[in-house]
Amino acid sequence: MRGVICTMLLLAAVSRAEVTEAPRKALIRDIASVEGVRANPLLGYGIVVGLNGTGDRRQTIFTMQTLGNALQRLGIQIPTGTARVNNIAAVFVTASLPPFARSGTQLDVTVSSIGDAKSLEGGMLLLTPLRAPDGQIYAAAQGPVTLGGYSTGGGGTSRQVNHPTVGRVVSGALVEREFAIDLHHWQRVSLLLSDPSFSTATEIAGVINQDFGRSLAEAVDSRRVEIDATRLESGTVPTLLARIENLPVEVHRRARVVVNERTGTVVMGKDVRLGAVSILHGNLSIEIATEYTVSQPAPLSEGKTEVVPQTSVRAQETPARRIELGEGASVEQLVNGLQAIGATARDVIAILQAIKAAGGLDAELEVI
Repeated sequence: MRGVICTMLLLAAVSRAEVTEAPRKALIRDIASVEGVRANPLLGYGIVVGLNGTGDRRQTIFTMQTLGNALQRLGIQIPTGTARVNNIAAVFVTASLPPFARSGTQLDVTVSSIGDAKSLEGGMLLLTPLRAPDGQIYAAAQGPVTLGGYSTGGGGTSRQVNHPTVGRVVSGALVEREFAIDLHHWQRVSLLLSDPSFSTATEIAGVINQDFGRSLAEAVDSRRVEIDATRLESGTVPTLLARIENLPVEVHRRARVVVNERTGTVVMGKDVRLGAVSILHGNLSIEIATEYTVSQPAPLSEGKTEVVPQTSVRAQETPARRIELGEGASVEQLVNGLQAIGATARDVIAILQAIKAAGGLDAELEVI
């Protein structure tokens, strides 16, 4: 049995320097979206046919029921439970209905097996209606399934590349019901920021008002900017949005450090600053080993042969390694210092969390 105990002491100074991150230029279309202009998910249930014995098995009851219903609609009656479904597979079909989609627009769909099929390679998706959350049919999908992998083998030897039970039908769906938004009757247009910021919202409103030469836009909160379209002297809402989305603004982003404890990944902004901090990092390793020996009794004695355990304990502690950073040091300098003393990615994550708890990290720490 082996256990590892890691001890770490962090001390942060009370005073911290005020650091202002230099704003960056970005187009409005890259940092904001128009409220109400969005895609909608579509979902359908269908079957993939033409498989080479890699489809569902007989215990997948809903596949047999689907096959029977499909044949019944074509005027063919089959006894329940007599059909073999090795060459077909029950699937869920998903797609995304883009905004302003018109009848006849082609969509890509994703086909995913929901039974015990081994592969969808070479299959053909039969006509499948796709429904939106309101229960209405907005598209219909059909076509050959394209995979990004394969599965082959037999007799105890097999090989699989990527995921053979999920595929795509490129341009396999046609929009049947229009889902278009009439922008011409909009009186107010709302822009939603992807990253909420009062500074950026106010900057967007100011840039729009300056470009049009009148007060059209107003920052409602940290994520929403409203534009009064009724005050336009000429032009339509699409023309207004086309002009607005190409305006450059200064983006004020919050300092943020993102860490992933499962993979040991650390992503940080280069301008994130630390307060004055001193770090002591050391390892104490304790190893407990048990060996078993056989104890033999003396000749002609009445003793028994027994197994006797012998336990040994060994402790080893490495000297504490110290890092000291001055006021206003960047996270990049911290990580470079930690790597210099041999700290792993998980050690860096633990140290960053402790620095944040001690009040020495002037940024938002997000753990995913």
